[in-house]
Amino acid sequence: MKTKELNTVNKVAKITVLFWIMKIIATTLGETLGDLLAHTWKLGYTVSLALTGAFFIVVLTLQLKAKTYIPFLYWLVIVGTTTVGTEISDFMDRTLHLGYLAGSLILITLLLNTLWIWHRTMGKIEVYPIAKRKVELFYWIAILFSNSLGTAFGDFLSDTAGLSYLQGALVTAGVIAIVIVLHYATKINHIVLFWIAFIFTRPFGATFGDLLTKTTAEGGLDLGTIPATLVSVALLGILILYSHKKKLV
Repeated sequence: MKTKELNTVNKVAKITVLFWIMKIIATTLGETLGDLLAHTWKLGYTVSLALTGAFFIVVLTLQLKAKTYIPFLYWLVIVGTTTVGTEISDFMDRTLHLGYLAGSLILITLLLNTLWIWHRTMGKIEVYPIAKRKVELFYWIAILFSNSLGTAFGDFLSDTAGLSYLQGALVTAGVIAIVIVLHYATKINHIVLFWIAFIFTRPFGATFGDLLTKTTAEGGLDLGTIPATLVSVALLGILILYSHKKKLV
């Protein structure tokens, strides 16, 4: 009986409204932190990608070794995927000069292949609860590609499509609203809707982060990357403590 219980210990957050709020804040933090490293501190995309990639590997290793769900550690990995996702997208577009369209096609191919291999290997795709390490590894790889894809799409809206940061946020918010309606009004597979929502909450958070940090000439509020990052850290930290205390996620 003990062995069976240990095998069913969950390692990830429950999908609730609070989860999506925290996800959006985490993506905003990933965007502002990525810009802080690459632009404010002028480290460039290659160095920033190396730093954020190292951080992601460290926290992911700790998460995989954990025996149960630890909210603080779980959300550190989410922040790691959003930050490194920002750098991956920017590196592909601005260092390799692939463009957001080509970068998005590469990332969506990687995501779909990850989900296909996941389903073929495990027989199904689940996002909660997750207990097996192999399943959790698929989960984090898919999240990394989802956040990178969401970053590329958000940048495409603002840089290529010519939308303002507020307009870009409204477009992605509209997509998220449609997903919510489909979730409650149709019988579309909830796993499919989860990954669509996961992808589009990334550009929503990213465009909101850009709205906070970019100059007024660029259509932003010019708050700066450091204040915006600190505010995002504080908000996410408060929600992590709240969710842990109430055992909501």
